[in-house]
Amino acid sequence: MAVDPDRSLGWIRRLLPLLRPHRGRFALALAASALAVLAQLAIPVVIRDAIEAALPLPTDPVPHATLGPFVVALLAAGAVRAVSGFVARDGLARVAYDLETNLRGQLYEHLTRQSFSFYDRVQTGQLVSRANSDVRSVQMYLTYAPSLAVTVVTFALALVLMLRVHVGLTLLAVAPLPGVFLLGLRMRQDLYPLSWVVQARLAEVATIVDENVTGTRVVKSFAGERRQVALLERAARRLRWATVRQFDTRARFGPSMEQLPRVGLALVLLYGGWLAIEGQVSIADLVLFNVYVVMLQAPFRSLGFLLMLGQRAAASAQRIYEVLDTEPDIADRPGAVALTHPRGEVELDAVDFAYPGTGEAVLRGLSLRLRPGDTVALVGRTGSGKSSVARLLTRFYDVDGGAVRLDGHDVRDLTLASVRATVGVVIDEPFLFSDTIAANIAFGRPDAPRDEVEGAARAAGADEFIAALPRGYDTVVGERGYTLSGGQRQRVAIARTLLVDPPVLVLDDATSAVDAQREEEIHAALRTLMATRTTLVIAHRLSTIALADRVALLDGGRVVAEGSHADLLAAEPRYADVLDSLPAGGERSRLLAPAGVPSGLACGARTAWGDQGERPGP
Repeated sequence: MAVDPDRSLGWIRRLLPLLRPHRGRFALALAASALAVLAQLAIPVVIRDAIEAALPLPTDPVPHATLGPFVVALLAAGAVRAVSGFVARDGLARVAYDLETNLRGQLYEHLTRQSFSFYDRVQTGQLVSRANSDVRSVQMYLTYAPSLAVTVVTFALALVLMLRVHVGLTLLAVAPLPGVFLLGLRMRQDLYPLSWVVQARLAEVATIVDENVTGTRVVKSFAGERRQVALLERAARRLRWATVRQFDTRARFGPSMEQLPRVGLALVLLYGGWLAIEGQVSIADLVLFNVYVVMLQAPFRSLGFLLMLGQRAAASAQRIYEVLDTEPDIADRPGAVALTHPRGEVELDAVDFAYPGTGEAVLRGLSLRLRPGDTVALVGRTGSGKSSVARLLTRFYDVDGGAVRLDGHDVRDLTLASVRATVGVVIDEPFLFSDTIAANIAFGRPDAPRDEVEGAARAAGADEFIAALPRGYDTVVGERGYTLSGGQRQRVAIARTLLVDPPVLVLDDATSAVDAQREEEIHAALRTLMATRTTLVIAHRLSTIALADRVALLDGGRVVAEGSHADLLAAEPRYADVLDSLPAGGERSRLLAPAGVPSGLACGARTAWGDQGERPGP
């Protein structure tokens, strides 16, 4: 079940679909609460009857009844109230916690479907706060509100019984209650915006903590601890201000709301005592009346707490709904089909693309085609849009114009699952989960046999360092894999993609963090693997170009030249310029050597050109 998508409904009504599977338990809890209320209301009646039975009559100075039956009745009423109270509280708590679990699961599932553009604009701490503290606020309200609402039933029944005793006394007892109601409305108006601010500032603190924990290496590298602590202190002070204002509001209204009913009790004692002296009510009835007056106060004593919980839950629910109501930008179209038996043909046809919210085009009319089995290197200056091509192939973003096709199918007409199963990407910033190395490699195929996992690791050049670890493939890496070196993380990430065996492989600077010798070993393994698949190499370094049979030069958001490395180096000055700007790798000499020129001479010539700020002609 999911939250009701109708945004015009109140926040509680939107939660009703999540409550429906638990309606049996919820009804039982409410019935138990009602039984507890009846038992509570019966106790004063028993006490009144006991007093009347025990007090001597004016005509008979000896008490005319024993108290034994009344003691038994009181014990029975107390036992019923205790058992039914337990059933009610246990049932309501279970329903509330089940709803919390379901709501958190739905929120997380919705986050997994969100597009990259969503995460580009939303802070991680905000999402963590909504999935934790906001969901917990809703759960707390649903735990306590029903049981507190039952006290309203207590109020109504006690009022009826009081009216049967004496109408005037009853009116005197309830006279202060309209004032309590008005104070409650005013407090509610002040609490709602404050509750929203408190939750937002809790999220702000969570964001700062999350960024400082995940970015601790950057903070320590620049000795920025004091600045970050000061930043957190400012956020904490802002949170403290909002929280204190929230409790100030309760402090202003709460005592008055609690004490006004007691004014009614004082008036009842004054007027009721006079009535008893005049013989208009009995002592037993006056005792009964006073007990019910105390019961009338219970809902109002807890009203402030309930209002605070309610306003916080309402603000939290709206923050949760903001996420749930945000539809993914990238989703399966109606009628989308799965790509079966992909051949690996890739085509970008006159693609225009700008990242959402920027308005600045990254790609302008880009056209590129890769036949099945092709290995093409995409070369361009930093910021030319090379990595954007990889994100469009996997449909992390959609094109603004033109089309991206796999085997002749526009990726927007294919299911996301089949597109991402067809195109495997190894990025330059690999992310590892805090799990075993084997589990990280098998992330795309959790059921893969161990021998295939180890085979993928060998192909990626990772088997040697994994075998040297204390527990080998069963070694648990630290958060984000930071217990491994950058090169080791990249090799594990390469193995993870190779194990899935995608028909189309995108290497986005996948060997940037390994040394030259290790890079050449990985390249040798990759050449064998790439022979059976279509590969797009996003070249950020000279050495990665050696993997490709064909090179496409990207400039101004479009492909301006295609051909072999040697042809482009000889005939395209812009290509030579781009090569000069790229970092070297293990194969720099061979890559910069024009046909027929010894590699050592070519390397020296290129170095001289770079020193003199010149370049060769075509």
